[in-house]
Amino acid sequence: MDDNDKRWQAAEHLALRLTEGGLQRMAARTLAVFLFTEQPSVTAGEIAERLDASTGAVSGAVKSLLSVGLIERLPVPGSRREHYRLRDDAWATLFTAQNTVIGAMLEAAESGMAATAADGPAHQRLAGMRDFYTFLLGELPALLQRWSRQRAT
Repeated sequence: MDDNDKRWQAAEHLALRLTEGGLQRMAARTLAVFLFTEQPSVTAGEIAERLDASTGAVSGAVKSLLSVGLIERLPVPGSRREHYRLRDDAWATLFTAQNTVIGAMLEAAESGMAATAADGPAHQRLAGMRDFYTFLLGELPALLQRWSRQRAT
C-alpha cells in the first residue's frame, strides 16, 4: 500500500468516526475529502469521483457543509464548475452566526414562541431553546478571540 492509499484509507476511517458521531455518511466522507486532499480546491465532480459516489449525493453533502460554514465556494476564473475548499477558519465558523443552522434554530424557536401560549409548557421549552442559542452566540466572540490568540502563538 502506497502513501496515497494510506492517506485515503485514513480519510475513510475519519469519515466513519464522524458518522458514528452523528454526521450523515456522505457529508462525513465529503468532509474527509476536504481534509485530506492536497489540492487547494475541489469540484463536486472530483469529490464524486474520489468517493465513487453519485453527483446528487455529493451535491447534498456539499450543501450541508456549506450551510454549517465548514466549506466555501471559490471563484475560479475560466472554470464553469463550482470549486470548493475547506475554510481556513472552518472549525471556528462552525460555532458562529455564519452557521446557518444556529440561525435557523434561533428563528425556529422565536417562530414557535409566537405560535404558542406564553404560559404553556411548549412556549417555555421554546424560550429555553431561544435563550440557549442567544447565550451561545453572545459568548462565542470572546471564546473565538481566545482561540485566535492561541493559534497565533
